[in-house]
Amino acid sequence: MTSSVNREAAENKIILLYTVEKANMPISNLQITKILMENRMMNYFVLQHFLTDLCENGHLQTEKKDNQTFYSITDSGKKLLSYFLNIVPAGFKKTIDEAIYSFRRSKKYETAIKAEYTAKSENDFIVKLSICEGDFSLIELNIAVGSRDNAREICSRWKSNPQEIYSEIIETLTKER
Repeated sequence: MTSSVNREAAENKIILLYTVEKANMPISNLQITKILMENRMMNYFVLQHFLTDLCENGHLQTEKKDNQTFYSITDSGKKLLSYFLNIVPAGFKKTIDEAIYSFRRSKKYETAIKAEYTAKSENDFIVKLSICEGDFSLIELNIAVGSRDNAREICSRWKSNPQEIYSEIIETLTKER
């Protein structure tokens, strides 16, 4: 019994490493969960436990962005995956490959709204705003502001109404004066 439990745990960890590695870009917890749960490869709690375990052991690394956790595989994770890839059933690999292909294709055409700021000094902040569709940038703005509160407010408004603000900017710039 212990042997089959250990094998299943190892297989689940390798499935997670395989999924993250195949994404070939940082992939969110939500995206990993969606891919593996929609295909009934493991349950939510097992998945979250093994993601944490793989991070703690240095096989995956995380990056926080816009209140989401994104995972990418480390060199150590790639090495581990190369040793044990054969324990993942071929059908699982094919299913993951197809799901990642769909994920990457949809990601390519997804509209990305970005709003972030950096401090240049105590009273000087640069706010960076953008709207991208796939690889095409619709608009990119860099705005200097005098306080962290102003920077946060601009980012918040941009994220809540990007299309409306974009339309207003275009209208203002193209209006006859």
